[in-house]
Amino acid sequence: MGRLTVLYDADCPLCVHLRHWLLRQRQLVPLDLVPAGSHRARQLFPDLDHTATLREITVVGDRGQVYRASAAWIVCLWALAEHRPRAHWLATPAGQPFARAAVLAAAKWREALRGPEGSGCQDGHCDVPGAPG
Repeated sequence: MGRLTVLYDADCPLCVHLRHWLLRQRQLVPLDLVPAGSHRARQLFPDLDHTATLREITVVGDRGQVYRASAAWIVCLWALAEHRPRAHWLATPAGQPFARAAVLAAAKWREALRGPEGSGCQDGHCDVPGAPG
């Protein structure tokens, strides 16, 4: 695999934070980070369900492979020099429950940022919660 495209929710503070984190890492496989549902994403992948890419992280390989949810996180880690060994472990039967739990926790945090429908994220912007107290 020569390149991966990561489709992320540009209106989600957690997703944007993880985008910046990925860009700071040493990449063994280059990562292109593209806002999910954007004009560019639709041009690059016209056959992809772009509504679904806004609900969960989606990674597309340079040969058309599509990874979603925990598989997408694992392939992102696999692309990084410092995290490839962890990705190999997360892909095993012993590691898969941990990968799934991490993705579910991130989804719950993301949902909490958005709040109940119609509240929380005015004007398409959500605030990252501060430290307690």
